[in-house]
Amino acid sequence: MEGMSENIEELTAELALRALGASRELATLPTKTKDAVLESIALLLEQSSGELVAHNEKDLQAGRENGLSDALLDRLTLTPERIVEMTEGVRQVIELPDPVGEEIERSTRPNGLEIRKVRVPMGVIGIIYESRPNVTIDCAVLCLKSGNASILRGGKEAFHSNKALSEIIRRALEENGVNPDSSTLIPTTDREALQHLLRLDEYVHCIIPRGGEGLIRFVAENSRIPVIKHYKGVCNLYVDSEADLELARKIAINAKCQRPGVCNAIENLFVHQDAAAAFLPAATDSLLKEGVELRVDDRTRAALKGSSGRNGLKDATEEDY
Repeated sequence: MEGMSENIEELTAELALRALGASRELATLPTKTKDAVLESIALLLEQSSGELVAHNEKDLQAGRENGLSDALLDRLTLTPERIVEMTEGVRQVIELPDPVGEEIERSTRPNGLEIRKVRVPMGVIGIIYESRPNVTIDCAVLCLKSGNASILRGGKEAFHSNKALSEIIRRALEENGVNPDSSTLIPTTDREALQHLLRLDEYVHCIIPRGGEGLIRFVAENSRIPVIKHYKGVCNLYVDSEADLELARKIAINAKCQRPGVCNAIENLFVHQDAAAAFLPAATDSLLKEGVELRVDDRTRAALKGSSGRNGLKDATEEDY
């Protein structure tokens, strides 16, 4: 970021102004060019795996020194395997259809005037998130595919990892002749930068916070910019009476046990009463084997027929609900 101001307020405003300029170029980029940028990101991730792990270790070391919990450290960790998953995610986005220019509706007025509703980019999207460095790639890639510029503000605990990932994105943009300000990471952990960003409604068109309820409420209460938000983040899996029950069992295990510390791990499992007798015994055995504690109601106990004494099976309380 050569030539950028050292004053945090000026720095944030300059980043947003540059992103606004880049967004106007992005809006008209052909799909082929956008996908080429994404492929370059995927290739650079593959080539930079060792360097990314090394940068990530700096964040992990700081996290250990600051007493981060095991769950938070897990969310923070980048491994070669997780970098491969990030790469696969980028290529999945490449395969998605380009939403820009897609016609949503068409109608003709009585006077012959034809009206079309067409998808267009929003402009500049500010994304504020915590812990997981892979969000840097996820958000930047989705914004690029949809023709939007992004301003990324990750958590301080992942600063070295996010910075290294942002540099990969910037390099991929430059390699393909696309304005590198199309995706920008705010290069400071100072919370003041976030406060300034939330006031830049002249340049930024949407804010998306990803993280805990405290972060999301802070953003919603302090932003002059429209915010796309949620608060509780409780995730549910519902098993219907007509579901493939073996597939549903595998999904339940994966959704809870693959990475319990992430925000999309399920908290609640709902089962249709007509599927309970067939689904719950096998699913319960699998979940208990993985070390999951199950808090159940009376009808669930009845469907399990005698499983009440097993370790990890407890009565659900009003507080649980």
